[in-house]
Amino acid sequence: MKIGFIGLGIMGKPMSKNLLKAGYSLVVCDKNQSAVDEVVAAGAQSAVNAKEVAKLCDVIITMLPNSPHVKEVVLGEDGIIDGAKSGTTIIDMSSIAPLASREIHDEVVKKGLAMLDAPVSGGEPKAIDGTLSVMVGGDKAIFDKHYDIMKAMAGSVVYTGEIGAGNVTKLANQVIVALNIAAMSEALVLATKAGVNPELVYQAIRGGLAGSTVLDAKAPMVLNRNFKPGFRIDLHIKDLQNALDTSHGVGTSLPLTASVMEMMQALKTDGLGDCDHSALARYYESLAKIEIK
Repeated sequence: MKIGFIGLGIMGKPMSKNLLKAGYSLVVCDKNQSAVDEVVAAGAQSAVNAKEVAKLCDVIITMLPNSPHVKEVVLGEDGIIDGAKSGTTIIDMSSIAPLASREIHDEVVKKGLAMLDAPVSGGEPKAIDGTLSVMVGGDKAIFDKHYDIMKAMAGSVVYTGEIGAGNVTKLANQVIVALNIAAMSEALVLATKAGVNPELVYQAIRGGLAGSTVLDAKAPMVLNRNFKPGFRIDLHIKDLQNALDTSHGVGTSLPLTASVMEMMQALKTDGLGDCDHSALARYYESLAKIEIK
């Protein structure tokens, strides 16, 4: 079986390499030629566009920034839909709007193709070590058939319901992550401003009820002033916007999410959009006129 992989960014490149390590035959495509060359050097084959990938492969994974990019790659000119044969499965592992997943799905099934929406959580470190969490929506039989492929890149692969359910789950995940980072930032700024060593505060609370995967991943980055992106603020803004749009569509409100969204927008305005989302701490630091260290 040949697998296509379109989108070799911060997440996609290590994910594709893990598929190669698992023994899968891979065809890759990306606008960034250096990323393509790196994965080809690891054993993949390259293709010039999504249409060519689709002609060569039975399963095609997409890992792209947002809904318009996925629509273009799947449905646009020289897209997957132009080259795929009947029975091909598209696994979209991007984090996009649930409605967009459903719209793309409805178009591809008209051509005899199958689709799963399978966004991931864990950031670059877990993409590299193959321990991502994958949340999947779509036909359960298609999920079962392709479980092993997804598991080659992940520590956890969970079926969440019909098409679009994966991205609804991812939005819930992103809300929780954003609010956790904000809470951590508030707490560490409080400790620092009160004259208590924030490193010791972190060590003291991480084993209690306040402890979390987010705390353990992001507090050390803030304390070490390391804001190299594992997941960029710009991308988290995209996810929170999708969460807010979805919440309005279903008739609920997300007041805390809206507040963190404004904080991230302020950081983006200050030129920090390419920083890791742990740089949310810098918003609180600017208010307190202090640095967590």
